[in-house]
Amino acid sequence: MDNLGALNLFVRVGEARSFTAAGQQLGISASAVSKAIARLEERLGVRLFHRSTRTIKLTPEGTLFLERCRRILCEVESAEAELQQTQAEPHGKLRISLPSIGTQFMPGLAEFKRLYPAIELDIDYSDRLVDVIEEGFDAVIRSGAPSDSRLMARRIGSCRKVIVGAPAYFRRAGTPHTPEDLARHACLLYRFPSTGRLDIWPLGRSADMPAIGLPASMVTNTLDPQVCFAEQGLGIACIPEIAVRRQLQQGSLVTVLDDYNQECMIFHVLWPSSRHLSPRIRAFVDFIAQKLFPL
Repeated sequence: MDNLGALNLFVRVGEARSFTAAGQQLGISASAVSKAIARLEERLGVRLFHRSTRTIKLTPEGTLFLERCRRILCEVESAEAELQQTQAEPHGKLRISLPSIGTQFMPGLAEFKRLYPAIELDIDYSDRLVDVIEEGFDAVIRSGAPSDSRLMARRIGSCRKVIVGAPAYFRRAGTPHTPEDLARHACLLYRFPSTGRLDIWPLGRSADMPAIGLPASMVTNTLDPQVCFAEQGLGIACIPEIAVRRQLQQGSLVTVLDDYNQECMIFHVLWPSSRHLSPRIRAFVDFIAQKLFPL
């Protein structure tokens, strides 16, 4: 078991490329991690990492050993999972990350918790691009195409982005009928936390239509201020439909420019490929695919 612990620590360091990050995941100091790696290298008689004052990098031998260790730990997790599957229900901590739009999923996650009371949910809300492996998440829900080859992905649904404003705003400022009309309107824009770039509104009938320069009345990196300002009649926002479904049903917000808006957001659930799909992760993935979408 001590050997397995050393292999697990090595894998954490190899994936994070950081003694500090690996130590944070395991609840030990960076110094303790460094000493444990040194003992492993001494026992194996080979250097696994090139170290500098700022970074560490796997040696060719370390890269080869990392892939083998991942397979070994995956087999151990698989054996544990087989035993867990003999139990009455999935259990244990499930650490998940959701985008800010994920607040709309709360009724569904409450139902999940009622179905699986032995699963302890640890939920992080963030629109930044979290590092699933380095930050120790079991699963994350994100929009867009998956790009990390270290992760497994399952598509769970989609929703449309809509351009909305309050009826009182449109009575005062007029209703835009073409994208060019937005130049005369107060636009409530979204900035991606991970890149600092502004979200592009889906205003083209085709991909060849040039982007429209939008006058910014307010810029934010989360959805709630956009929804609030739009409801208060302070401008127009482009928001995922599920984030304003209640407002649209109640009439406090209405959509415009629907003929120009053809974009859908695709959502996936992602989890580390080096981990066996444990009963609690499988229960989570299956539940959200069946219950949360279509929304």
